[in-house]
Order: sequence, then structure tokens, then C-alpha cells
Amino acid sequence: MQFLPPEDAPKGDESKNYLYTRVRLAWYYRPSDVSDRPVADSRLLLAAIYSEVCDINQLRAKCHVVHRDKISDLAGWKKRPDRFYFNRLFDPYIKKEFEIIHSKDVRNLPDNIREVLTSRYEYVVAEKEVIPDLTDNIRLCDTCQDWCPSQESVQCDRCKRFFHMSCVNPPLVAKPSKGYGWTCAPCSRRHEEAVDSHEVRLPTPVAPKKSNAPAARGRGRPRKDKGLAEREENFPVKHFNMWPFRYFGQHTVAEDTLDSEDLIFPRTATRQGPKYQATVPAAPDPYNYPADLEERGGDNTIEVLGIINSLTDAEVEACKRGLTDDLDLQSSVDWLTEVIHRFSDAALAARPLTAVNMKSNMRSEKWKKHDTPYTDKPWAREEIIAFEDAILHHGAELRAVREEVVTRSMPEVVRFYGQWKSSKLGEENARLKKSGKPTKPASRQYKSLEEAGGGQHVGLSDDEGSIVAQPSKSPSCGACRTRESKVWWKAPKGLPTTILCETCGSNWRKYADLNVRPLREESLPATKSRGGAEKREGTPLSAPTTKRARTTASAQSTPPPPTSTAPQIRCLACTKNGPLGKVLKCKKCQMKIHAGSIGAIVDPAQVENWTCELCENEETLEASINSDCLLCPRVPHDDKKHKPYPPADSYLRACKPTEGQGWSHILCAVFTPELTFTDSSRLRLVEGLNTISRHRWTTKCCLCNEMEGSVIRCNDCNKEYHASCAWKQGHKFGFEIQPVKSSRRDTTITTTFKGETGCMNAIVSCKEHDHSKRDIYDICETNEGGETALQVYCQAYKQAAVTQAHGLLRKARRLDTILNLRSDAPSITSTPELNIQPEPECYRCHSQFSPAFYPNGADTWICHRCHFDAGENGMKTMGMMVS
Repeated sequence: MQFLPPEDAPKGDESKNYLYTRVRLAWYYRPSDVSDRPVADSRLLLAAIYSEVCDINQLRAKCHVVHRDKISDLAGWKKRPDRFYFNRLFDPYIKKEFEIIHSKDVRNLPDNIREVLTSRYEYVVAEKEVIPDLTDNIRLCDTCQDWCPSQESVQCDRCKRFFHMSCVNPPLVAKPSKGYGWTCAPCSRRHEEAVDSHEVRLPTPVAPKKSNAPAARGRGRPRKDKGLAEREENFPVKHFNMWPFRYFGQHTVAEDTLDSEDLIFPRTATRQGPKYQATVPAAPDPYNYPADLEERGGDNTIEVLGIINSLTDAEVEACKRGLTDDLDLQSSVDWLTEVIHRFSDAALAARPLTAVNMKSNMRSEKWKKHDTPYTDKPWAREEIIAFEDAILHHGAELRAVREEVVTRSMPEVVRFYGQWKSSKLGEENARLKKSGKPTKPASRQYKSLEEAGGGQHVGLSDDEGSIVAQPSKSPSCGACRTRESKVWWKAPKGLPTTILCETCGSNWRKYADLNVRPLREESLPATKSRGGAEKREGTPLSAPTTKRARTTASAQSTPPPPTSTAPQIRCLACTKNGPLGKVLKCKKCQMKIHAGSIGAIVDPAQVENWTCELCENEETLEASINSDCLLCPRVPHDDKKHKPYPPADSYLRACKPTEGQGWSHILCAVFTPELTFTDSSRLRLVEGLNTISRHRWTTKCCLCNEMEGSVIRCNDCNKEYHASCAWKQGHKFGFEIQPVKSSRRDTTITTTFKGETGCMNAIVSCKEHDHSKRDIYDICETNEGGETALQVYCQAYKQAAVTQAHGLLRKARRLDTILNLRSDAPSITSTPELNIQPEPECYRCHSQFSPAFYPNGADTWICHRCHFDAGENGMKTMGMMVS
């Protein structure tokens, strides 16, 4: 866009005497950099009304970027090196894409505005839905014959004429709702008269006649015009204030474009109205306070925090010397803060200042039940070494540093980090003062070309930092597997090797593309065949050689797909990386999980602000604040002190609320057969906890030896354990598809995943079993549509029958089923192998359900209601039971 002198050059005409050392660049984005959708065309770019000033030494080469409509032969354009094109614009501030059209195509404007727009700008940026209105013929009001902007006009649905909403009689307050039309008064009157005359007849649509003539054929492949490419590169493009386009969409006032100072950036709807405004109550009268309102700011409403300002300098120094002779302590911030704190307490309590001493290093604070030290004890040498090693590995992630320095608390680590960082900064400043001010770069030391000695800039080229001078003994390109190259470049992460050959490295740096592209014939020197003659025109350059080169197995493998430069996040469920959006990261607890394995549906604009359901429940209080899973054993109270709980470094942090406002691990809810979800797409509201068989609740887990919670059985043996315990031990969790016989397809639910159709089963298997001969899909494994195996399984088999009855009725039916099982089969509850006592039964009303049963003789019981109906004797019996 423009060349600039050094940043510290004086302003005005004197800056012209300085060498240009900076450049202002217009910014373009690759589509894959701003969205998750893959784009196969590596030459397609997104324009932006955004510029950046950078050092001139950072420029690599010159490239040509033109609009798509300026290119007649797109395939030939892309075959040439350093050629790009764009047809849309991306705004980095509002994260939205816009269409770009030629300014001369905008016709629905008054002549004066259209002339200014076309004379200044080559292109116009607008929303996709506004383009048809802009490119339509000029729209004039049928009443006042003035221009009708789209925002202020309506169109008659019959005569297709336009009217200002204020020109209609009576004026229209708002446009018709979406899906409804509007007709003007004359058209409405004619329609009413036609209806009243009962002569309305709908016109019969006439189908166009089919022609038997053959389709028009082209005249063969067009002849190449070698001069066309140069003309397209040098096509004149109008710029105004260095920009070829401006925004002219639905949030633009057309008359404002006449002003040369009008902003050209894309805009959004203004946030005005009661939805975005705060209703602030009127302030009280400053001169007439109510009698019961205490005026703030007086002596009785101020809490004295320090009286140091009331002492003279001599008194302060005398107090300090009276407390300690250590010069380091007299300049310590923590020590001085505590001195002021104790002096202030003594003054408020009317005690003499000489009674203050610093013998105790504990501070009594009124909002704490116990004393706390006002300064940390000195750090030992071993602790400092462990701290610096942790900083080297984890950086400023102080929670991870705290895990390395186990002898210190988190507040102590934070305070020491500030002191340690200040000491390192002080050492660096002292070193700079001793060695002197760093010299200025050679490119910025001279004013003119004569002083620079020819104007040659001395500096490190950007290419030198990316070239690998000494690769390994057997170098191999990470993309095409070649082992021979004159220059080796650094490769991006995710490839088999860390270097790229010259061709792949250039393609990656220019186009973010790792596929080797053949060069055009015009860009290569004339090559000769083995006989010495030049190749004929039309001979392919990439033809196979006569002698087949010796290759290894790795050289014959398929090159890897282009790697994305978006930041990758590791999922806790499958330990695989994924881009932000597919893998979500909680804003509060930092839990990282695939969106499909947690049932999260997040707006792409709100991905960075996503919070998990446990963190969200802390504010909304939708469910219980006790986050313990109802299907797992109770957690000791000491484990809950570690915040956040459940820990955010495990998939067991992913929990869902139950129908009783409790919580359940997603893992436990999915792999327990009896449970279902109210909304299987979001895995919300776990249903059916009361239908879990009694055997699951009364069986001891073979991993934790606890009888609490509900257990599941291994698919390959008879071991039973909690789902959470199996996950912690590394057991195999996944889904297996089994074929279904044709005779049972009508009664069996089948689903399709990754091309395999059958009955999908949730599999839990001990880690000791061999799983290599079975096709078990992991929890986060996705199909062609992007759905995970867990999503497909839950939507097919875990959806509750919400269309048949509402939630309360479904719960009542489950309870009725339980009660009928107990009354119909009482012998099941008294099986000797389960060792379960039969339910008590009232000897008077024969009821088995009561808040309490009371003994009444040998092997007989009386229910709570009959017990109180017994009168005086019943009350005495109750008193005996309570005592």
C-alpha cells in the first residue's frame, strides 16, 4: 500500500530524506485460517479492510492478487506461481464474511451517489442478501418519484411498484412480517371488486414448448492467448485512500458515502433501544435527604486503615529503628505493611505506640478464624531449583509449577513468582547498563542513499531462519518422501519428519499446500532429451523417466493431507488433537473435550466463551450444587477440597443433570443399559435411575471393593465394576456393530456408522482382553457427517419416548412397573442368594408402603397410619420406640 520511513524518523517533509525501512501491507486471509471448513483451492483468499505495518526485511516476494471476475482463464491463472484471487471479504473484528461486487454493477442508487461510488472505488462490499437489491434497477416511489431505499420502502405484491412507507395512506409503521405480502390501495380495491363479482379465474400456467433442436456446441478448445495473463495482471484498479473497496450494505446510509471521511469498514446493527439500555433510577435530591437515610462519607462511616499520614517523618523513622536494626527489613514492603497495620490498631485502641513490637510474625485478621503469617518463610535452594525447572517446562502456568514445588502453597508460589521475575528483570537491566545501549540496525542508521553506501540493507533475511543447514545423515522430506534436495526447509508440526524439500517447502510457504505442483513450461529453461535435441512443444514435463528410480516403501506411500495451522487442543476422552470448535475448552475449569462426546451444541461465535455444565450450574443453580455422580460411590470430603471437583483433567468431569436435579457422569449414563436421555442430541436429563436392577446396586465393585453405586459387567468376562472405576483403570470403552438377521430386522433397531450397518452395542471390556480382532469404535470416533460414535448410539438407543408422554407421566409409569413387580413376585425379594429381607406388611391394613413400620408382637408389624389410629396405646408405643 505504501512505503514508510523508520518509526523514529521526524514527521513532515524531513522524513522524506530517510530510507524506506517499513511497508504497509493490505491483509488477506486463507479461508482455512478463519473457519473450520476445508478448502481444496490453495490459491483462494479472503480480502480484508485491514492493514499492518512491518519491517521491509520481512518481505519475501511479490504476489498478484486479483478479483475472480478479472480472471478469464482461472485454471491457467492458478498454474502460474504466486497468483491468487479473491471473491469475498472477511472482517476480522465482527468475524463475518461479505460478498464483493463491482461498483459499476450497483444500479439501485441516485445518480450523484452512484457516480461518486464508481469514481472512487473499484468494488463494493455488502451482505449476500443485499446484493439483489443493489444490482436491481433504480427504484422510485410511485407517489413522490424519489429514490426508495430498501430499508424505508415496500413493494406491492401485485403491481410490483415501490412506495415509501411514509407515502402510503395511512403510513406504514413497519414492514410486513416474513412470509406475508403487501398490496397498495388500488390493487386491493380491484381484487375486492373481482372477488365480489364472482368472476375470478386463476390463469392456467403455460408450459414452455420443448425444442427438438440439439444443444449449441462450442467450437473446440479456445486458443491460448499468452498476452491475456499480462493484461490481467496490469488491469487498472481504482483506489481511494489506498483501498479499492468499501462497505455499502444494509447498515449504510447512502448519503454518507459522499463524505470522503466516511468509514469504509463493514458494520453491524446498532445496539439501541430498551433491550441494550440500562434503566437507571433517578438520583435522590442532593439537598433533601430522607430522614432515615444515613449520609455516607462522614467520620462515623469511615474505617481507618492506617494512621501513617498523621505521623511525622521523625516519628516514623524512630518507630522503625525501635522495632528493628535490620536494613533489609526496614525496606521490605511486607514488613512495613505489617508495621503500619499494628501501629494503626494501637492508635485506634488508644494504646501507646511504644507498646508495638514485631516479635510475632502472625497477623490476626477479623475475617479469619486463625492467624496467618504476614510474610513467607525464605525459600530453600532446593525449592528455588525446582521452581526454575518448572518455569522452564510450564512457563507461567503456576498451577503446574505448584505441583512441582509441593512444599509451598499456591499463594506462596504466586508471590515468589513476582519477586523472581522482578529479580531477573533487574539483572537484565543491570547487564544492559553495563554493556551500553544496543546499536541501531544498519538499515536505520542512515538518512540517505549516499550515507548508506549504495542503499544496501544489512540484516538477517527471513529465509535464513527457515533453512535447515545441516539435516540428518539420511534426510527425508515430510511431504513427498524424497531424499535429495539442494535446500531443506523447516517443516510444520504433524509431519513424519521435521524438514521439507525445496519444492514442498516453497509450496508450503507460499500457498500453505504440501502437494507438489508441476511448473509451467514458460517458467522452466529449455531442457534437452538424452539425444541432445530439445523437447517438442506439448511434451509433458512430468513424464516418467526411462530408468525407474529405486524407491523404498515409505517413498511409495500416499503423501499426508495438508495440515491445518489452526491451534490444536487435546481431548481428554480420546487423547487426540482437534481444532477449537470440534474440541471445546471450558472457559472456567479448562476442561477439553470433543463437542460430540459431551452433547454440546455451540454457536461458532461463542466457542471461546463455552463453559461446561458443572461450571454453568454454579451460576444458574439449575441442578444440585453437589456434583457427585449418583451411580458411583460417594467421594471422601477431602477429595472435594481440590477445586475444581470433579477434576478438569479427566473425562469424568463431563456430567449431565438427572430428572431429580442430581448429576451423573456421561460415561455412567451411556454405558448403563437402563438409563435414557430426554434429549439424546444434547445428552440432557438422565432418566430411569429407579429402574436400575437391584443386583447392580448390591454388587461389590471388583476394582474399588465398594458396594455403593451401580455396577456394569464386562462384555468378555464376569467381572463387575463401576464405569468410573473402569475408566480410571484404562479399560476399553467403545461401540460395536453386530449384523442383524433379516428375520429380526423389523423388531431390532439398526443404525449405520462409517458404512457398517447393524445393531450398535455399548462395549466395556477389561484391559487384559485382546481387542485387536474386533472392530470397536472409540467414543470420539467420527463418521463422514462429523457425528461421534457416542452421538450415533445415544440418538438410536438412548432417546426416551418423549412423544408418548411428558416427563412426569413417564416417571409415574416406571414407578407403577416397579410396584407391580413387587406385588406380583414377592418371592424374588427373598431369594437366599441375595440375602435380602422381605418387605414388612401391616397386620391391620396389609399395606407394604409406609414412612415407618413399628413392631407389634412376634413377626408382625404395624404401619405409621394404623399406629396413630390406635390412639393412646399407639402414642405410648411410639414414645418407647423413640426412647
